[in-house]
Amino acid sequence: MRPRLACVALRAFALRAFALRVFALRAFALHAFALRAFALLAVALPAVALSASARADDDTAGRRAATAREHDLPHTLFELNTGFLMLPGAQVCPLSNDLTTCKRGEFSLAVGIHNLYRYHAWGFGGGIQWATTLRTDAAAGDATLQRAHSRRYFLFEAQVRYYFVSTKAWDWWAGATIGGIVVNDSWSVIADRAPYADTAFVGPRAATLGTEGLALGLCAGGEWTFAGNWSLGPTLRYSNWFLPSARQVSPTKDVASLSGRLDMFDVGVRVAYRISL
Repeated sequence: MRPRLACVALRAFALRAFALRVFALRAFALHAFALRAFALLAVALPAVALSASARADDDTAGRRAATAREHDLPHTLFELNTGFLMLPGAQVCPLSNDLTTCKRGEFSLAVGIHNLYRYHAWGFGGGIQWATTLRTDAAAGDATLQRAHSRRYFLFEAQVRYYFVSTKAWDWWAGATIGGIVVNDSWSVIADRAPYADTAFVGPRAATLGTEGLALGLCAGGEWTFAGNWSLGPTLRYSNWFLPSARQVSPTKDVASLSGRLDMFDVGVRVAYRISL
C-alpha cells in the first residue's frame, strides 16, 4: 500500500507543478502582452495628440488666412504655376549656323514659383520660372555625330499686382513684371546622350551657349479660394524680351537661336497657399 500511496503522491505533486508552470507561463505571457500594449499606447497616444494638435493648428491657420482675406488684412502668398510659354513671332534657327533655315514660332512647357506680400488691394513680390522647348531640332555637323539642339529658358522677375475685384470666392487682379531672361542653347552628339561607358566626367555633356536679356511685361489672373489657405486660378502674361541683336557664337561655330526683341505669351494655372501675418 505504501508504494502505491507514494506513487499517487508523486503524481499529484507532478500535476501541481505542471499546473503552476502553466499558470506562470500564462502570467508571463499576459505580462508581456500588457507591456507591449502599454508601449503601443505610449507611442500611439502622443502621435494621436500631435495629429490632433496639427489638425487644430491647420484649422487655426486656415481660419486666420480666411479672416485676413475677408477683412483685407496683410498676408503672404506662396504660388506654384504651370503652363505654356509661347513665342509666336520668334525666328528660331534649328540649324544654328545657317540662318536661312530659321522657323517662326516657339512653344514650351513652363513651371515656376512665386512669393507675394499682399497689403490691402496691392501685392508685391517676385519669382522664378523655368521652361523647356517641346521639340528637339537637328543641328549642323557630320551626320555620324547625330548632333541635336535643345533650348531652355530661365526667368527671374519682380511683380506688382492690383486686386480690382474681390468677392466671397474670387479675386481678380492685374499687374506688371520686370526682370531678366536667360536663353540656354545646348548642342549634343550621340556620345553625349548615350555614353559608350559609365565613366563620369566633370562638366555638362553638351556644348552650351547662354543669351541674357531684359523682360518687361503685363499680367492678369484670378484666384478662386476653395479652402481657408488655398486658392486656384488662371493667369495670363504678355512680356517683351530684349535680347542682344547680334546672335552669339560658340567656339564650335554654333549660333544662338534667338535674338532681338521678342513677344512672349504665358498661359497657365496657379495654385497658392495663403499665410496670415
